Amino acid sequence: MALLLRTLARQGVCLSRPQYSVLYRHAAPMGTTAKEEMNKFWAKNTRLNRPMSPHITIYKWSVPMMMSITHRGTGVALSGAISAFAVAALVLPGSYSHYLDLIHSLSVGPYLIGLAKFGIAFPVSYHTYNGIRHLWWDIGKGFKIPEVYRTGYTVIILSIITSIAVAFL
Repeated sequence: MALLLRTLARQGVCLSRPQYSVLYRHAAPMGTTAKEEMNKFWAKNTRLNRPMSPHITIYKWSVPMMMSITHRGTGVALSGAISAFAVAALVLPGSYSHYLDLIHSLSVGPYLIGLAKFGIAFPVSYHTYNGIRHLWWDIGKGFKIPEVYRTGYTVIILSIITSIAVAFL
């Protein structure tokens, strides 16, 4: 084992020769700190008049951008809701029928219940349809701008139709 370590260490020493400088030319010197390297980076960018990295606030909003943000939001919301319902099912007393009777006793009316059903169905249907769209992209299809917009509008329309259909059940 010691022989193997000694051999590897010698190979490392050999890499420090000038002919191997391409391997470590961009490495930070050992005597600098991360803060010093960061300061050198920003000084160089300022000296060369390089722009800051773009941020979402400088872009003109588009349908694909909004759909991407909504897809992430519905994913987080669905994960959170499923987790909350799972924890509630574990810790709350009573059974499903008890809580169903509780909801019926509130007498909230069909419109509010329909709106609640739509509010639950839309994130599920949107995330599902947009997930299928992402799977389509994963196989390398649909990257042309007209296709991106067409499939985006298709996802929105299908999500609304599906959510309305579920709300009427």
